[in-house]
Amino acid sequence: MSATEIKETKSNLIDWINQLSDSKMLTFLDGLRNTKPEHDWWDDLSDAQKHEINEGIADAEAGRVITSEEFWSRLKKV
Repeated sequence: MSATEIKETKSNLIDWINQLSDSKMLTFLDGLRNTKPEHDWWDDLSDAQKHEINEGIADAEAGRVITSEEFWSRLKKV
């Protein structure tokens, strides 16, 4: 992302936040802002969970995906 794109994105986010009236969203955003980057949730995952996530990423990158519509259609058939 270029410096110009970053500046534009920030401006768009500020405009969006200024228009928000949803207190839950504002609370969420404030919590996000106050989150300490000292701890990475990834470190709390088991090796098996990390493996499953990495397999999913590899599948997506290789194009081995289906639409949510197809997923739900297949699930209904089970």
